[in-house]
Amino acid sequence: MKACIYGAGAIGGWIGVKLAQAGHEVSVVARGETLAALSQQGLRLVEGDTTHAVNVRTSDEPAALGPHDLVVVAVKAPSMASVAERIAPLLNADTVVLTAMNGVPWWFCDGLAGEFAGKRLASVDPAGVIAAAIPGAQTIGCVVHASCRTDAPGVIRHHQGSGLIIGEASGRPSERVNRLCALLKEAGFDASVSDQIQREVWFKLWGNMTMNPISAITGATTDRILGDELVRDFVTNIMLEAKEIGARFGIPIAQQPADRHAVTLKLGAIKTSMLQDVEARRSVELDALVAAVCELGRMTGVPTPFSNALFGLARLQARTLGLYPAD
Repeated sequence: MKACIYGAGAIGGWIGVKLAQAGHEVSVVARGETLAALSQQGLRLVEGDTTHAVNVRTSDEPAALGPHDLVVVAVKAPSMASVAERIAPLLNADTVVLTAMNGVPWWFCDGLAGEFAGKRLASVDPAGVIAAAIPGAQTIGCVVHASCRTDAPGVIRHHQGSGLIIGEASGRPSERVNRLCALLKEAGFDASVSDQIQREVWFKLWGNMTMNPISAITGATTDRILGDELVRDFVTNIMLEAKEIGARFGIPIAQQPADRHAVTLKLGAIKTSMLQDVEARRSVELDALVAAVCELGRMTGVPTPFSNALFGLARLQARTLGLYPAD
């Protein structure tokens, strides 16, 4: 299989190395220091005391790589508009696009029922350019349950977990998603198929839509956030808003916020990815994690005063640091 990784950061790089080790032909769209590192030393994955290196084709121009059977999009949400502008040369009519991203994706409503089916979310795809460039019919969503980080350009460190839950963006079962799941299992991933990937997206978001922006604002790790009674109550109220929104569009959550707090606390002092982005002065993905929830609240008629407050505070901080658009 010809697979292209668009976004060779922590998750994209990890997936790319595992696919290459399984014998697939892997290419990477990269630029700058990452492009130089991949050209000189290949894509490297550190697991424990072992470093795996694989050779990959790489270019900063998708047209130089041509069409692929599988394109794995593993970028932060703020980069998606740029990806949409450049991805066309990687695709043909049979290409599968696997989106391994955090937050609410542009295709989220494609798999909902009733009046919410097929709605466009202005918070994540304002002009519809992403949906136009990456057809929903070719898109398979992926929720990642693994911990990886980028040690250096082209060098990925895998800490724990290997879970990939995949499912058709449309919500309909298909043979191709089963084939892709089997391929991912052969590559060493703990892969499984969801009959509604939106459910998996929403449940993961239910926890990280709060921890990420609050840590970015405060500089605190997750244990300190939940260790402060007032902040924990704030988190709980945001989660209750999201829980009601999900129930209205057909994705109820059986857990209570306190159940998720207990799970998060067991993980210890976690520095979230958004806090790491703020410290490195990288753009933050507030729209996919928080603004989309506020928009879905308006769509479903659920008031979201706590989510709105979180979004406003996080957006103001990010704009002050130049990490979020002014308009």
